[in-house]
Amino acid sequence: MDITLIVVLVIALALFFDFTNGFHDTANAMATPIATGAMKPKVAVTLAALLNLVGAFLSTEVAKTISHGIINEGPGGVLITPELIFAGLIGAVVWNMFTWLLGLPSSSSHALFGGLIGAALVGAGINAINIDQVLSKVILPALIAPVTAGVVAYAATKLAYAITRRNDGRPDGRGGFRYAQIFSSSLVALAHGTNDAQKTMGIITLVLISSGLQSASNDNVQPWVVVTCAVAIALGTYMGGWRIIRTLGTGLTDVKPAQGFAAESATAATILASSHLGFALSTTQVASGSVIGSGLGRRGSTVRWGTAGRIGVGWLLTLPAAALVGALAAWIAHLGPWGIVVDALAGTAVILGIFIRSRRDEISHSNVVSDVADSGKAVKIKRNPKPKRKAKP
Repeated sequence: MDITLIVVLVIALALFFDFTNGFHDTANAMATPIATGAMKPKVAVTLAALLNLVGAFLSTEVAKTISHGIINEGPGGVLITPELIFAGLIGAVVWNMFTWLLGLPSSSSHALFGGLIGAALVGAGINAINIDQVLSKVILPALIAPVTAGVVAYAATKLAYAITRRNDGRPDGRGGFRYAQIFSSSLVALAHGTNDAQKTMGIITLVLISSGLQSASNDNVQPWVVVTCAVAIALGTYMGGWRIIRTLGTGLTDVKPAQGFAAESATAATILASSHLGFALSTTQVASGSVIGSGLGRRGSTVRWGTAGRIGVGWLLTLPAAALVGALAAWIAHLGPWGIVVDALAGTAVILGIFIRSRRDEISHSNVVSDVADSGKAVKIKRNPKPKRKAKP
């Protein structure tokens, strides 16, 4: 198959992955403010989309980790071909769509890494994988970041309730945190753009290098790559990802405004620090860890450990499952041009099948509130009644 055609196909699929990353991860920033009633659903996802767009332009450190970290270079350049990158992306997209259907906040990042690793192992062997980089910048952050965010959210929730204890029992006691959530959730959306949009930038840069269209010694992300990836993730974010918003909004714990503010602040701080260091962590895992930490931090709050367990299983399966699909797609791709065609058709069929299945029990901005708003109703701000004046004698 002509190298230009396969490069175009890979870039198109990479941008579609970026799009799925956007709607898959909208919940990371906007599930809790929607749950507490701080923002209307459509307003929340619109704001998240704009801030993801802006965040994508703020850094390229994570993109460099993807394009010059995960896959090793050999005498002739990177040890992976555009066909294998195409196969790896199929693994990532299929897993993203499957977990979205189930409403599981799994890691788009690990789906991408898993797909690439599986395809590279089949097509180029173990030497194509930079094991040290995978361990230090993917696996370790995946273990440490959610725990760190959870601990920070726990401490922040405890502090928030301690400071505002005098407001216990008042109808509008901690309602002000609802408005603070607009700021904290916006910061999470901005941070998400700085981390997740860059992963697709790194993939497109990798395919340009592997096809000889960009020098292997040049780790800079081209401006058109930054722009297209920023637009793709912003459009995906605007689509909402309502199924996962429902899971994070009330599936883990009933979120009150102070909790939501603490969870979002912890999430944003963790993601921004990791983006600066070039760690390609999972924003979904960080957000989930923060929500659990905030639930543990509020007295009387109950964490639904069954849901947390389902999410944890999804985390464990993401990388190997995406790797398995990527490996299968890579094996088919090795059959030649017809293998690429078969991969493309099979991937399209699976994606369309998942989408059609999702229409049976559609969740959108119009009905997600009915599922999420139990906690929102619990924190609805009521005005304190004006004191009655005593009648003059």
